[in-house]
Amino acid sequence: MTPGWNWEGDESLLCFDDLAAWDAAYESGRIRPLGSAAIGLAFNCTLAEASPRIIRAMDFRDAAERGFAFTAAGTAARLHGELTPQLYAALRAEGPGGFADDAIRDTLTFVPYRQLPPWFKWQMVRMTVTDKLEYWGMLCQDGADAVRKALRRRRDS
Repeated sequence: MTPGWNWEGDESLLCFDDLAAWDAAYESGRIRPLGSAAIGLAFNCTLAEASPRIIRAMDFRDAAERGFAFTAAGTAARLHGELTPQLYAALRAEGPGGFADDAIRDTLTFVPYRQLPPWFKWQMVRMTVTDKLEYWGMLCQDGADAVRKALRRRRDS
């Protein structure tokens, strides 16, 4: 990218690949577009180059920018089929159910099981069981609704 990167209103942050410009903006305190730009780094830079910046973006106070940073981690897992130990640790620290939920699910989907750290393997088992229980619960609810409808039709006729 060009040295005079226009941060304001530029819609091409997904094409962002200028590590020096990202670092300079971070050091100057211009947090606002850096989470979005971290997604661009995940797309256009190596995992080793993007990872430290994604981790720094995960610590932003701005909720939107933090969310973009976790999206960048999920994107990195999708593209590279792996994450750095620091990204695994950051996702584990945030945990499922918050900003990291989609990134953790992307990691479980796109990183081979044998390459996952133990905590992520446990999360895969836990999420699989939870998802199956939710599915069975919905099936039971659908069955109960069908019985209720049949009883109402019978009562009304």
